[in-house]
Amino acid sequence: MDRIISLFSSSALLLFILVVQNTSSVYGNAEGDALYALKKQLKDPNNVLQSWDPTLVNPCTWYHVTCNNYNSVTRVELGNAGLSGQLVSQLGQLSNLQYLEMYGNNITGIIPNAIGNLTNLVSLDLYLNRLHGRIPTALGNLQKLRYLRLNNNILTGTIPFSLTTITTLQVLDVSSNRLRGYVPRNGSFAFFTPRSFANNPNLEFPPDAPVAPAPAPLSS
Repeated sequence: MDRIISLFSSSALLLFILVVQNTSSVYGNAEGDALYALKKQLKDPNNVLQSWDPTLVNPCTWYHVTCNNYNSVTRVELGNAGLSGQLVSQLGQLSNLQYLEMYGNNITGIIPNAIGNLTNLVSLDLYLNRLHGRIPTALGNLQKLRYLRLNNNILTGTIPFSLTTITTLQVLDVSSNRLRGYVPRNGSFAFFTPRSFANNPNLEFPPDAPVAPAPAPLSS
């Protein structure tokens, strides 16, 4: 009887290990698949994404990708990489992503609503591209976000009020777009100056909103 129990326990332990390993592998592949979907939508004349090999167990060895101790992607750094093409909704599968940096490229299309699924995101830097369409209301789900820079694109529509609920937001820049309507002044937006919203000809401050005074001239 003891031998049977021992064999059963050993089999159960082996099965558990196999399940855990398989789950880890699938999780890693899911993130790799998401990033590979992005690669397929981008033109990469400088071969910046050459190391993004979808046959690997996970993308943690790829250049411009950083992972945590659990082999989950936490950072994607593709600023000033000469990329063009579009973002993909699969990016929303990177559940532990903290930094998405794709500034200074020639990326077109819209900002996918699925970016709002990245609830661990600390920094979203998509400035200096050619993104158009609205700023997704779903970005209000990013309650850990500190830096949101979407300036120098072709974004239209109004600024979502959902963004004002992000109490951690320290830096906001939506300047040099084609936004319209009133600038929200509640929540975290009460602390941002007109510089964050400049060069949007159809964007206005509410009549009762305080406007930051011009800086005093430097004394000679």
